[in-house]
Amino acid sequence: MEENIRNRTLSLSALFLSIDGVLQIANKGQCDPKLLSTCIGSLLHGKADTIEDIYGGLDNLKKGLSVLMYNLDTRHIDPNGKPKNMESTRYSINVLHLQRKLMKNENVYNELMDGIIATQDKLEFFDLTHPNIIASLADTYSATISKLGPRIMIKGNQTYLGNPDNAAKIRALLLSAIRAALLWDQAGGGRWKLLIERSKMQKQAEQLLAQISSP
Repeated sequence: MEENIRNRTLSLSALFLSIDGVLQIANKGQCDPKLLSTCIGSLLHGKADTIEDIYGGLDNLKKGLSVLMYNLDTRHIDPNGKPKNMESTRYSINVLHLQRKLMKNENVYNELMDGIIATQDKLEFFDLTHPNIIASLADTYSATISKLGPRIMIKGNQTYLGNPDNAAKIRALLLSAIRAALLWDQAGGGRWKLLIERSKMQKQAEQLLAQISSP
C-alpha cells in the first residue's frame, strides 16, 4: 500500500465508520445494515489491492468520510451551536493505541489472525452478518484485543449495551476498527499525522465525498 494522504484519509474514515456503528448500537440499539456489512466484510473478504476494494467501493466509506470531517474540524461547536460530541475521537484514539500494542505482541497478533481465518471458513455456511459470524469475531476480539488493555469502555443506553447480540456486534465492530487502524499504520499514519495533516486530510475527505456525489 502506498503511503499517501489519500490512503491515510480513507483508512481513518474506515476507522470512524466502525466507531460510528458502535455508537449507533450503544445509543439506538441497532446499526445500519450496510455499515455493519461493510465493516465485517473488511475483516473477512479475501485479498484486495486497495482500501476501496477492502470496503467494497468508495461509496461504502461515505459515512466514515463525513464523520472524519466532523471530527477533524477544529471548532468546538457543531453547526447547531451545541458543543461537539467527541466520543468518536476518544474511541478512535483508544483503538489506535491498542493497534500499536497489538503490533508489538506477536503472539496475540497471530492468535487474532487465526481467529479471523477460522471465521472466514464459516462463510461457507453463514452469511456475512449472520449471528454466528458476529459471535465468532466478538470471541476473537475478547480473546485477543481485550488482553492488551486497557479495555475500551463504551458508554450508552444500558438496555442496549446489556443485550448479548448488541455486545457481540460492538466487539466485532471494534475489531474492524482495529483492522482500519492497521491500514492507517500501513499507509504511513502515526501519532503525529493527525496533527500535522489535519487540514490536508480534511480537504482530501471533502474531495472524496464530492467524487462519491458526482454523477
